[in-house]
Amino acid sequence: MKVMGLDPSDREAFARLAHEWLDRMLDHYGTLAERPVWQPIPDTVRASFASPSPQLGMSLEVLGEMFRDQILPYGVGNLHPGFMGWVHGGGTLVGMLAEMLAAGMNANLGGRDQIPVQVEWQVGQWAREWFGFPEAARGVFTTGTSQATLMALWVARVARWGEILREEGWHGHRPRIYAAQGVHGSLPKALDLAGMGRKNLVRIPVDDRYRLDLLALSQAIEADRAAGYEPLMVVGTAGTVDIGAVDDLEGLATVCADQGLWFHVDGALGALACWSAELAPLIHGIERADSIAFDFHKWGQVPYDAGFLLVRDGAAQRRTFVTEADYLARATRGTAAGSDWPCDFGPDLSRGFRALKTWMTLKAYGTQRLGEAMADTCRLARWLAIQIERCAELLLMAPVTLNIVCFRYDFPVNGDDLNERIAVALQESGLAVLSTTRVQGKRVLRAALVNHRTTQADLQIMLDAVCCLGRRWVNNGGMA
Repeated sequence: MKVMGLDPSDREAFARLAHEWLDRMLDHYGTLAERPVWQPIPDTVRASFASPSPQLGMSLEVLGEMFRDQILPYGVGNLHPGFMGWVHGGGTLVGMLAEMLAAGMNANLGGRDQIPVQVEWQVGQWAREWFGFPEAARGVFTTGTSQATLMALWVARVARWGEILREEGWHGHRPRIYAAQGVHGSLPKALDLAGMGRKNLVRIPVDDRYRLDLLALSQAIEADRAAGYEPLMVVGTAGTVDIGAVDDLEGLATVCADQGLWFHVDGALGALACWSAELAPLIHGIERADSIAFDFHKWGQVPYDAGFLLVRDGAAQRRTFVTEADYLARATRGTAAGSDWPCDFGPDLSRGFRALKTWMTLKAYGTQRLGEAMADTCRLARWLAIQIERCAELLLMAPVTLNIVCFRYDFPVNGDDLNERIAVALQESGLAVLSTTRVQGKRVLRAALVNHRTTQADLQIMLDAVCCLGRRWVNNGGMA
C-alpha cells in the first residue's frame, strides 16, 4: 500500500490558508487594546481539550477555526498593554515572523556544519561584548534562566573539583551556595537537581534596599568553612523577581574574588539593562561574574522561549558537558565538520533554533532601541510609584529600582485577603492583570512593567480599577 506524504498536495490552496492564518495573527496584534487582557476559560472550551487522541486527521480549515475560537482568546495575556502581572515579555511581530521561519527550517542546533549554529555563536559573541567577557567565554541558548542557573551550578562544581566529580559524584564534598533571602525559586530547585540538597542553600539577610548583605555573606562563608563545609558559589541577582531589587554586584564580585568562590548572576530580569546607557550603571559589577544567566524573552521582547547562559571560562563549560560518542564524531569536511558544537556546552543534543528569533530581533531593532524601551518601562514604574504615594488609599510597599512596583490597598481589616481579592477581580474584569507577592510579611499587589506596549493610560486604568474595587470592599463592611 502506498503511504501518502505529509506535505500538501494543493500548494496554492495551502498558501492561501497560510496567509489567512498570518493575517489573523496580524489582526490580533492590531486589536490587542480592544480585547480583554485575560478572560476565564469557559468550561466547554476546557472540556474540549479532554478528548481522546485522534486517529484520523481533520481539515486545516477546521483546525484554524479551533485555534481562533478555543485557543487564541484564552492565553495568559502578556501581549496586551494591560498585562503587568508577571515578568513576561510582550513579544514583537518581528519575533513572530522569525519563529515561523525557524519552524520552516526545522533546524536541530545540537551541532554539525550549518549556518544556524553560526547564528547562535554570533549571539554568543555579542553577549561577550555586552558584558565585557573575554574571547574564551562561551554562551549557549537555554529554555530560560532556571535551566541556565542549573547549568552554571554544574559548570562551577566541575571547575572546582574536576573530572573526578563527573565520574564519581560528590565523593564526600559538602558544597554551599549563597544567595539573598528573596532569590528566585529556581535556585533551590537547581541544588535539588544537582544532588546537592536544598539545605545547602544559605539564604543571606538583605539590607533596606533588599540587596544581599555583604557583611552577613562574609560571616556565613567563614562560619561554614569552620564547620567543614566547602563554599562553592555566590548567586547575585540583577533584578529580583518579586520587587526588582539589584544586589551590589561589584561588592559580591569582590567577596567572591577574596574567598575564591564562583560568582554567578541571575539576570533573568535585569541583565540586559546593559543595553541602556540610563540603566547600565545599576548592574555595575556584572562584568566580573563567572557566569550570567538571562532571558531574551523578558525585557528583550523575544518570543518564548529564549534563555541564555554566558560562562567566562568556556573551557570549563565544555569539560562539563562534552560527551564522546561514535555518532557524534567530528570530521574535517562535510556535514559533521566543526570542532565545537552547541551540544558540547549544554545538556541538550536536540535543540531548537532559538537563536534566529533573538538574532532577528537584535538585527531589526538594535540594542539602543531595545534599551530605550527598557528605560521607558522603568520611567513608567517611577511614575506609577508617584501616583501611588499621592493616593491616600494606597501604600507603596518597596523601593522601585527597576520596573516592578509593589503596593497595597490600605485597609486594616483582612488586608491580605482584600488585596488578593482585588488582584483576582481585576484579572477577571479583563481591564488589567496584576499579580501578588509578599513584602514586609504582607500580601501586596505587584505590577511588573515589561511590555513595551504599556502606557501611562494603561496604568491609570489599572489604578482606577484597584481603587474602585477596594472602595467597594470597604463600603461593604469588608465583604467581597
